Amino acid sequence: MRRILSAVRRPVPPLYNRVMRFCGTVFLCAFALPAWGQSFQLHGFLTAREIYVKAQPSWIQGGAGRFDVGASNPDDHRIVNLDVAQLGADWTPASWLLLHADGIARREPAGTKGNRGGLLQAYAEFHTEKFRLRGGAFWLPTSRENIDPLWTTPYTITESALNTWIGQEVRPIGADVQFSPNFYITLGGTVFRGNDAMGTELAARGWTFGNHLSVYDERLPKPDGSSTRPIGEDLDNRNGYSGRIRLQLPERALIQISRIDNRAERVPRLKGETPWDTAFTVVGGTLGTNSPSTISAEWARGSTTIGFRTGTFTLDFETGYILLSQKNAMGRWTVRYDRFSTSPTREHGHAWTVAWFRLPNANLRWGAEYARVKGDRPSLSPAFDPNTGGTTITVELRYAF
Repeated sequence: MRRILSAVRRPVPPLYNRVMRFCGTVFLCAFALPAWGQSFQLHGFLTAREIYVKAQPSWIQGGAGRFDVGASNPDDHRIVNLDVAQLGADWTPASWLLLHADGIARREPAGTKGNRGGLLQAYAEFHTEKFRLRGGAFWLPTSRENIDPLWTTPYTITESALNTWIGQEVRPIGADVQFSPNFYITLGGTVFRGNDAMGTELAARGWTFGNHLSVYDERLPKPDGSSTRPIGEDLDNRNGYSGRIRLQLPERALIQISRIDNRAERVPRLKGETPWDTAFTVVGGTLGTNSPSTISAEWARGSTTIGFRTGTFTLDFETGYILLSQKNAMGRWTVRYDRFSTSPTREHGHAWTVAWFRLPNANLRWGAEYARVKGDRPSLSPAFDPNTGGTTITVELRYAF
């Protein structure tokens, strides 16, 4: 725990200060409200994982492997330990107001780059029966997989290619408004800043599989030895936008279409960072939203463009998954299939994930998962093996509180 706390301490960036001042102001103002209806809740997860991995060095270690962990080469294997602590706080000083913040701390294998912990979300939410207004730093409500508290998934340990990427590079700071006139339709829209470097990792090393959630101002490595900061201060003083529509049959099924566009300026460098103009569409749906048997699927397609003095380069990307999950009184089985590609880098591949969890009570979860990724990326530097697939077998113990 002392190692985790020391790793989290670091200089706090200016935009983070502004977000925290905003949320702090709302907290202080709420003290003046009547005590009626006030509540404060802490919740979180403590997770320990032992992972057998057969793959080349991980992308998070500066390699080209597709997992959050890796070995020395594609034919080598290794057993590693990874521990994660997530903590969230919800305060409802009034029936129409929610204040939320959550963060993460992790203990990772030696050589892992990036932050060992930090802030994930911090927002204030004002809501009525039909409207919701949220301001701050938050996840966009796109995922049909990460549906549990603190943007976690009840289905697997390793997330799909789509949601792995979103966890690494897609988290805006802005305002989101949502309108639900009835039980069957929901409309939402977001205006945001930051996230101007979204798409950098996807262009640099392609799709990956894991559960690394990037914290604010975290620098992620790229295979060429440089780094990127996808979730940080705004670079170009331009707004990004997102919109969505959700249709649902309560407790039975839903489908949602979302569009995200960061509208980043296509210039080589701004404030020491490289913007990528990224826009994509996500279509997701679930059958059996509250039943023991669940089928969920998501498909995403878009592009990301970087600007040079002499022109631009555009990467087109596409990915999708379908999962089947069966839950009973004491456990859950899940099978998921992913496909992914990017062009003109000629990356393509697919993955199978099978997970089993035992759920002895509301707080404890333990289980195992097998994940197999097959894929290549011929455009990688000759220093890396283009066969970027691999296998992981993970045993997990998680305590929720």
